[in-house]
Amino acid sequence: MRRRDFIKGIVGSAVTARPSTARAQRPAMPVIGFLHSGSPEPNVNRVAAFRKGLSEAGYVEGQNVTIEYRWAVGQDDRLADLAADLIRRRVAVIATPGSPSALLAAKAATTTIPIVFLIGRDPVALGLVASLNRPGGNATGVYLQLMELVAKGLGLLRELAQGANRFVVLVNPNTAYTDVVVKDLEASALALGLPIEILRASTGREIDAAFANLVQKPGCALFVVPVVQPTKFELVVNLNTARALGLTIPPSLLARDSQSGNSNDPNRFHARR
Repeated sequence: MRRRDFIKGIVGSAVTARPSTARAQRPAMPVIGFLHSGSPEPNVNRVAAFRKGLSEAGYVEGQNVTIEYRWAVGQDDRLADLAADLIRRRVAVIATPGSPSALLAAKAATTTIPIVFLIGRDPVALGLVASLNRPGGNATGVYLQLMELVAKGLGLLRELAQGANRFVVLVNPNTAYTDVVVKDLEASALALGLPIEILRASTGREIDAAFANLVQKPGCALFVVPVVQPTKFELVVNLNTARALGLTIPPSLLARDSQSGNSNDPNRFHARR
């Protein structure tokens, strides 16, 4: 299931499935609370995607649903009051896309109103859900497992490009998760003892400029952040391409091919010639 379909289904269900005893107390038009720690301007694309997902589920802002936006404008100490204000507004659901601090504030403010999140850190470790299999409580959403993927990717890059003396990470500054990804990258690189440089590019011209920067110095290894969270992971090394690039694949890396022969293994690795 696509992440967008999953989220819009959760929000749509929360808006529609309201107790009959509360219908007389709620406004005729259901209200969705949107809580975020940032400001509206940098999140234009996120809000547009949120509205688009709602419209695909049959909810159009101003026609059959109201959205109450609350922005902390970088002041996380305001989030508790903003969450309380949404609760007083009798919202049917609170959405906190890509804003962990807003999510924690909403979770602390209510145990009954559904909360939908999109987060890159372990929701179990944060106390948001009891477990991934049986979340319980009133919070649900998508866990991107960014930290695990980033650390794994950087470790593989270092093992593969053993002769590199410069490790560069290319990220898109306009995605909803860039700040979280960069923090995870820096933390993972520090744990690995790997110095990294962050290059930001979102347009074709910026990507061209980033690659022009890369070729100015030899010995560079490039890591491109994944933008979609799959449910199955498969690492494939093309040995012919590696030889053409002058790369020597370490035996320790090739050995993993024989160790992951189970076709049902969600984290398979194999080398192709």
